[in-house]
Amino acid sequence: MAIVAGVDIGNSTTEVCLADFAVSGRRFLAGSIVKTTGIKGTAANVPGIVLALEEALQQVGLALPDLTEIRLNEATPVIGDLAMETITETIITESTMIGHNPATPGGIGLGVGVTVPFDRLAGVKAGERIICIIPGGIDFEDAARELNAAASRGVDLQGAVARQDDAVLIVNRLHRKIPVLDEVTFIDRVPPGMLAAVEVAAAGQSIKNLSNPYGIATVFQLSAEETKMVVPIARALIGNRSAVVIRTPRGDVKARTIPAGLISLSGEKGRTDIDVEAGAAKIMAAVEQVQPVQDVQGEAGTNVNGMLERVRQVMSELTGQPLDAMKIQDILAVDTFVPQKVQGGLAGEFALENAVALAAMVKTSRLPMQQIADQLRRQLGVRVVIAGVEANMAIRGALTTPGTDKPLAILDMGGGSTDAAIISRDERTSAIHLAGAGDMVTMLIHSELGLNDLALAEEIKMYPLAKVESLYHIRLEDGTVQFFEQHLPPQVFSRVVILKESEMIPIPTDHPLDKIRHVRREAKRRVFVTNALRALTRVAPTGNIRHISFVVLVGGSALDFEVADMVTDALAEYGIVCGRGNIRGTEGPRNAVATGLVLSYPDERAGSA
Repeated sequence: MAIVAGVDIGNSTTEVCLADFAVSGRRFLAGSIVKTTGIKGTAANVPGIVLALEEALQQVGLALPDLTEIRLNEATPVIGDLAMETITETIITESTMIGHNPATPGGIGLGVGVTVPFDRLAGVKAGERIICIIPGGIDFEDAARELNAAASRGVDLQGAVARQDDAVLIVNRLHRKIPVLDEVTFIDRVPPGMLAAVEVAAAGQSIKNLSNPYGIATVFQLSAEETKMVVPIARALIGNRSAVVIRTPRGDVKARTIPAGLISLSGEKGRTDIDVEAGAAKIMAAVEQVQPVQDVQGEAGTNVNGMLERVRQVMSELTGQPLDAMKIQDILAVDTFVPQKVQGGLAGEFALENAVALAAMVKTSRLPMQQIADQLRRQLGVRVVIAGVEANMAIRGALTTPGTDKPLAILDMGGGSTDAAIISRDERTSAIHLAGAGDMVTMLIHSELGLNDLALAEEIKMYPLAKVESLYHIRLEDGTVQFFEQHLPPQVFSRVVILKESEMIPIPTDHPLDKIRHVRREAKRRVFVTNALRALTRVAPTGNIRHISFVVLVGGSALDFEVADMVTDALAEYGIVCGRGNIRGTEGPRNAVATGLVLSYPDERAGSA
């Protein structure tokens, strides 16, 4: 009898398949899954491997000394990183200030006038067009009384800007309604005597004038050249219900262009340079032009170079290999948006700027895997073998899915990489290992929604959404309504929530449900669908996807509630039968590589006999 464990070290999880090889044949015993410790393919994986082995063995009453052999996949470490290559950065200098808070403005309309501090309101002459600046500490009743008094003297009161959350309370007490914007955090920065514009839209609508460069040009009588320069201001205010723009003495606005940097790609088909500013599509076209990629370098002094060198440095430190031995064997570029803080903003404004996200895969030698094997051997006293390439092992495992046969292609979509492999009827195999998978999707969601909470972005990726419309019902993201007999927790009322198993997690942003859902689905489409097509093209006979008949989806991301459908839809136009795997008829799309490692055990024994 031989007790053999197949161990699949993934970017996110470590999986084990346990089998008993006896004279009467092979019998699968158990399986387990734990979170991967450390970065995939490094010695830090060992504690997670031991824990996964112990969990599987405990299920069948065995212990670590009972193992005959541990078989590891040849794990390639993958680090995904956002290179944040912002094409333009919104810089609004101290000479032009903007502020907005779309939640609680008062009044409706556009007001244009000269800024006057609240304590100087009594000295304003009749007929002067003004915007009153109300600092913190002023009671809303006192503010309304003074504004009414000024208006009764003939002052042309066009609007007001308040520090406190008092806009509605103030407007409700005014004899003549004016647009009032509140919660302007840095109101002390507003200089007196400057031309300003305040705009408030009706509930459910957004401003029209101050989010339009020509509207700003009309208000401030700008030239054509000056109008070009106010585009960042308009962009920062798009979609808001209220806004204030103040022009100070110098009045200069600058949109500073940052050199995005060049990426140098070296591959078997040659070498090419591509500017990150060209966008993800051009970058990926350049990757295909030289593939298979041998190394990627960034232009010195740019953000993209810093990102790529950081990836090399981390892998060098973790593996103990020289920095110059760290070669990037693949990158995935995706167009995205990143919130950039607006310099000169009055309420902590952000503007979405174009950026390119990059996932890079570092190619290391077999040495790190050998270090893992040696450490396990010393620690457990069990024979440890590096048994095979991930994708090839995944094919073996996928073939245990009921209803499958050769020729067969698999897509193994994990946390950091997407693997594809194909096996023909005569057992010939071809495999590819590409950067970019679930971790990159999480980073895109995190970045585009401005969450500052990576764990929350991960949950948005994994679970559907709903809007809590009352304490007794929610509207699901597909439009259906679900009612409850018991009232919901008050903290989720009127919030967009994540439906995680038996709990609701409120999302602490002002983004509507449709926006969050769109960001989530687009991130998955740009990573998973793009990489699925890219990987299958690489392994397909003659590079034509239409020559593939059957595709089995395996790996953690195949469990996602919408990824498998997205990939299936994308492949349907090529006439491909595609679906989630069901490894050994019991495990679903999980455990394919670990199962394949176990299945390869008799082959190795026969080869060494």
